[in-house]
Amino acid sequence: MTLTAADDVLATDFDRLRAHVDDATPLDVERALRSPRRSLADFAALLSDAAGDRLEELARLSHETTLRRFGRTIHLFAPLYLSNECVSVCTYCGFSADNEVPRRTLSPEEVLTEARELRARGFRHLLLVSGEHARIVSKDYLVECVSALAPEIPSISVEVQVWDTDTYRRLAGAGCEGLVVYQETYDRDVYAAVHLKGKKRNYDWRLTALDRGAEAGMRRLGIGALLGLQDDWRVDALAVAAHARALLRRWWRCEVTISLPRLRPAAGFEPEHVVDDRDFVQLLCALRLLLPDTGLVLSTRENPAFRDSLVRLGVTHMSAGSHTEPGGYASPSDAEPQFEVSDDRSPRDVAAALRLAGYDPVWKDWERV
Repeated sequence: MTLTAADDVLATDFDRLRAHVDDATPLDVERALRSPRRSLADFAALLSDAAGDRLEELARLSHETTLRRFGRTIHLFAPLYLSNECVSVCTYCGFSADNEVPRRTLSPEEVLTEARELRARGFRHLLLVSGEHARIVSKDYLVECVSALAPEIPSISVEVQVWDTDTYRRLAGAGCEGLVVYQETYDRDVYAAVHLKGKKRNYDWRLTALDRGAEAGMRRLGIGALLGLQDDWRVDALAVAAHARALLRRWWRCEVTISLPRLRPAAGFEPEHVVDDRDFVQLLCALRLLLPDTGLVLSTRENPAFRDSLVRLGVTHMSAGSHTEPGGYASPSDAEPQFEVSDDRSPRDVAAALRLAGYDPVWKDWERV
């Protein structure tokens, strides 16, 4: 009997699904577009070249589906980087331990100062992010940071080193409601090639992290793959869709979101495989048609004009005014950022652009009791 969402992912025949992307006919695409309950095979057809020829229709259906399920609302959040200290060596990350860059870890008091600045800018949903350093960014440190913010910030999520169930239970008890874990890539060979040192090399431990978080009481689960980390983005697209479906089946009380980050330049790294805008739009629309009730997240990795255009196609969650280094909101920071930001508009400007497009920016959607 399958016990975890990760088990479902590992049991999926991705070779067969990837072959279906290549073999999909116009009839397969038509069937996928008209189906009321789409399968992973339908999703594979929607990623095909045959579906790419009908991109305008995909975009229209994605827009209509999003309006029916979410209305004209966009959930806004901000990342708050706690530390760029890291003992892992990952070839694509500015925080990688082998990069000689300025490092900084915020004290819990500094974290609260940053959070208060973000609250003053409108944010009520914060994502705490850090590098992987179990001694400096320890379990106790993370719990202390969450505890400091919880009285003032209604919604706190973490995107940090993956932990065991007991640690996630402590974080949830302190006031953390969300866990975000990108698998980065679901291809084991590529995963091993880009994660050279550190606990992050353990593929299976990372894949099962969201199951542990859900078991511990996290109510929001976020997944994603770094598009462009490998040369075939469709492989990771199929896997992240399968993972989302598995989480929704296994942890049906949780809200699941999918992030679609494209690789950006970072210290010591330039992306080799570029996922172009047309492919990105096709993936976004295909995910919306497969998972009509799942939140789709867009970061400031993308440029302003492209972000504004994607609002109409299926995006439901956006970061704004982001800093990807520890500090930087309340006062300048000389710490190394994780990656380059493309959309440097203020939260107020992003909210104004949303309203101009006919959408309502949502700063807060629940209250902790």
